[in-house]
Amino acid sequence: MADESTKASSATNKPVRASGQGSSTDFNIAEEFGTAKKKLPPVKILAVAIGAVVIIAIVMAILQRPKSAATGALADIISVEVPNQNLVLAAINVSIVNHGEKPYWIHTMEVTLETAGGKFSDQPASAADFERYFQAFPDLKQHALAPLKPETRIEPGGQAAGTILVSFPVTAQIFAERKSLAVTVHPYDQPVPLVLGK
Repeated sequence: MADESTKASSATNKPVRASGQGSSTDFNIAEEFGTAKKKLPPVKILAVAIGAVVIIAIVMAILQRPKSAATGALADIISVEVPNQNLVLAAINVSIVNHGEKPYWIHTMEVTLETAGGKFSDQPASAADFERYFQAFPDLKQHALAPLKPETRIEPGGQAAGTILVSFPVTAQIFAERKSLAVTVHPYDQPVPLVLGK
């Protein structure tokens, strides 16, 4: 009997371990909640997804970019040098076609000349001055049309053609060796100008 009571008392004196406390487990809460490695998809998949989003955004921007409702062209360009003034007068024939659904109104025009020495800009001369220029420099009139004026209205599907006169502070040789000549037409009620080059 004594032996049994001794065994029972020694059994009750032994520390009892709770289940699960027998082996230690490393648990790092920072690794569980703080790293992108555990939360984000693989880098390759993420790069492909970002690339696809960027490509879609670029395509949408190109498709939705405002465009001019008109097209056009520069035809004959006749130039004469003003003696002793280092100045060239140029008569430029311009044609514009309205592809839009509403009238195309010319607000202003600007002509830009690019040469090896730099860029020069000028606004076309007033239609009232054409005859004076033509009398002084008859060569300008060779292929001249009626003046193309600001406030010209081009109906949908219609077209307009005319001549503009501009001057630049260069010699005839520099004008002939130009890099480019561009006419920029700024219309009313449209955000995009029409740029015609030759």
